[in-house]
Amino acid sequence: MALALAAFSQSAFAVVYPLPAANSRLVGQNIEITVPQDNKLPLEAFAAQYQMGLSNMLEANPGMDVYLPQAGKKMIVPQQLILPDAPREGIVINSAEMRLYYYPKGTKTVVVLPIGIGELGKDTPINWTTSVQRKKAGPTWTPTKAMHAEYASRGENLPEVFPAGPDNPMGLYALYIGRLYAIHGTNANFGIGLRVSHGCVRLRADDIKWLFENVPVGTRVQFIDQPVKATVEPDGSRYVEVHNPLSTTEEQFNSREVVPITLTSAVTKVITDASVSQDQVNAAIQNRTGMPTKVNGVADSVQTAPTEVPEAPGAQPKEEPMTPVTPQGANVVDPNAAPQPQPAAADNPS
Repeated sequence: MALALAAFSQSAFAVVYPLPAANSRLVGQNIEITVPQDNKLPLEAFAAQYQMGLSNMLEANPGMDVYLPQAGKKMIVPQQLILPDAPREGIVINSAEMRLYYYPKGTKTVVVLPIGIGELGKDTPINWTTSVQRKKAGPTWTPTKAMHAEYASRGENLPEVFPAGPDNPMGLYALYIGRLYAIHGTNANFGIGLRVSHGCVRLRADDIKWLFENVPVGTRVQFIDQPVKATVEPDGSRYVEVHNPLSTTEEQFNSREVVPITLTSAVTKVITDASVSQDQVNAAIQNRTGMPTKVNGVADSVQTAPTEVPEAPGAQPKEEPMTPVTPQGANVVDPNAAPQPQPAAADNPS
């Protein structure tokens, strides 16, 4: 699949991919950029610029300085991915890769957004199917007793209720998916692609606004945990995409040792074919780049190497929109892709 490079000119909104055929799950194309010579911005600014989470950028660029990427250094933006092994319906949240997938009805597209998830011990669900029960613009936040106790133990005080507004930790919009969980915004400019919340799903401000306006109440929401995804493409090519699994214990979280990977039967079925190089599979598992890696010898029909985007004079990533927003309010990868649905009316409970 060849993608227009213009698709990666960042708007502050979602990236939309055309859905592949039912027997294909590989979408997108990686790109390569050069850190500007006069760069003074952290990696988070580049992640926001290209609609990535911080974890996605770190997996694809091991050793990259989080605080100040080195001027002149090449940086891969991992825009190619394998769709999760889940129904292409509603919202699918893969906690392991910290991405949210939204399949708008009737559009033959998938919207991909980076997310922040729950801290260790305050985990975001990983095996749960529910729905969007209500939506609210200007949500308030009422910390639980446990949260008050947690902050008090650090000598900090929380208000009984955070009023709606830009200082609210839930941001300006929320999609409620249960009594204890929500998909919401944030009042911070970091934390996307990290384990930072109390269990909810956190998005950048413009991304949650887009979801709020486009996702109807009643939409199916499925939480999954797939650190390893695999696919057999129509031409016989076999790919694996490996992310670092989520730590499940304090010992794992605080250790420098890599978290062990358990391969599902679906992944095992893809990689045990006679055409597959086990050396390539082992390298993919060891490197954990978060990008699709071809593991057999069938000739490529899809470009997986990054496409270099020349640095424009004075180029600098920004955390604000740099390109006009499309009518869909998103950055469409294929100009011939079907349009997004019109915004749905919000359910504003009293």
